[in-house]
Amino acid sequence: MAENRARIAVDAMGGDHAPKEIVAGAVRASEELDVDILLVGDRPSIEACLQHHQPSPNIEIVDAEGAIEMHEGISELRRKPKASINVSMDLVKKNRADAVISAGHSGAAMGAATLRLGRLKGIDRPAIGTVFPTLIAGKSVIILDVGANVDCRPKYLEQFALMGTIYSQYVMGVEQPKVGLLNIGEESSKGNDLALATYQLLENNQAIPFAGNAEGRDVLSGNFDVIVCDGFVGNVLLKFAEAVGEIVLQIMREELPQGWRGILGTAVLKPNLKNLKQRIDHAEHGGALLLGVAGICLISHGSSHAPSIFNAIRSAKEAIDNQVLDRIKASQKTPISDGVKASVEK
Repeated sequence: MAENRARIAVDAMGGDHAPKEIVAGAVRASEELDVDILLVGDRPSIEACLQHHQPSPNIEIVDAEGAIEMHEGISELRRKPKASINVSMDLVKKNRADAVISAGHSGAAMGAATLRLGRLKGIDRPAIGTVFPTLIAGKSVIILDVGANVDCRPKYLEQFALMGTIYSQYVMGVEQPKVGLLNIGEESSKGNDLALATYQLLENNQAIPFAGNAEGRDVLSGNFDVIVCDGFVGNVLLKFAEAVGEIVLQIMREELPQGWRGILGTAVLKPNLKNLKQRIDHAEHGGALLLGVAGICLISHGSSHAPSIFNAIRSAKEAIDNQVLDRIKASQKTPISDGVKASVEK
């Protein structure tokens, strides 16, 4: 493995379709992306899956013992110190890997990241950020938190907004991201106590390009680049959006091929339909980034197949290449104004 390439630890035992689909996505990433992959888990199971693919010098197996199962609590993290997610996090802690990806128990992934990597200085609570498509082609919005913190304080949401701003700028390429606070109305006087207090913090923080409240209809409008909310609301929003996307795709599969006109039309529209799938299918983004811990960590959907794992690895590489961790650290030391980029780059 090359020393200057991004090295990504993949929890091969996490997910509904592990290790087969996890390995398949990792193999593709090792072939198409400039990354080295550390597959963490049961060696015989991983080797059996690798036999179905061409050998790659960019893949290494790291032994682990078992996994944190979906039905188990996060207390199992201490009882299973050699579980695949714990070993994966240790690889980052020991600088053997630059990032971790897991489609397994999301609570276990968050717990392992917090316990073994620790939080970044100045960040009270890590947040899970996920990327949504919008009505504007080629434009996405990052929502955070979508599940790490069910109950939040205003200062947590302020920190989420700052981390989301940095991610939007450096990974999503938005020069001046617009940050919104998810609320029940546009007016600053709307919302519960959390929303009212958070609004004032965001408005007064010169490091955050705050654009005001964002209502539910604004989430996918493209009018905002970053939207912050507590993890309870964010997780409901995430699951609802995933369900809507799946329903739209299913309806298209069922209705478009009906009759000879439908078959002909489907053939003609095939390129457009592929683009549509890429815009609304959550698998195209691969996973949600856990921001605020001292390492790059992506949590993929439990039902992830190979394409989703590939995209998660791609997203992890982008976060590594754009030095997201270093920029968040710098933002806690130096206030950012006008060009949030300018002071961070210095």
